Amino acid sequence: MTTGVGSDTVPFELVDERGPQQRDISFEPAPEEVGRVELAGIGRVTMDVRASAGDLEEEYILDGKVEYTADLQCVRCLEPYPFAMVSSFAVRYRPRRPVGSIGEEEVEISEEELEVEYYSEPSVSLRELALEQVQLSLPMKPLCDEGCLGLCVHCGANLNRESCGCASEGVDVRWGGLREIREQLAKKKDI
Repeated sequence: MTTGVGSDTVPFELVDERGPQQRDISFEPAPEEVGRVELAGIGRVTMDVRASAGDLEEEYILDGKVEYTADLQCVRCLEPYPFAMVSSFAVRYRPRRPVGSIGEEEVEISEEELEVEYYSEPSVSLRELALEQVQLSLPMKPLCDEGCLGLCVHCGANLNRESCGCASEGVDVRWGGLREIREQLAKKKDI
């Protein structure tokens, strides 16, 4: 097994010639590279990956783990909070077939094929793969705490740190229609 520490790509021809390849990369991306507005900052990303030949012709499997720390912005209170992740992955790469080679009929995608990436060039950029794994491992709606109270919709106060007098303003008029339905149901119950 060849170790190519720091190499940013895995050429598939090297896997064919020498067998499985091990790569370790480390880099500090800008938050914009990840493409998530909730990401306030990100530290060093490290990835250990092993590339090997798959069961099918021209199929390759990359499996390993990605580690990073970040500061995420809570979607409720908008405060940044620390986040750390170690994420394992396994991705199959198969060659991209020319358009029209499948035919005109619709093809159903199996669950196994959801973990398949298609390549045009016979190599994989490890930086792009690591950034994709970071993106996939981030929570859809980052919360600093499950019990986060968020911001007051009227004055914007962070309800985790302070209380405000806005909560006693009454019911939102948009719920009036539901209140009428509830009152009608209550009358029918009493009959």
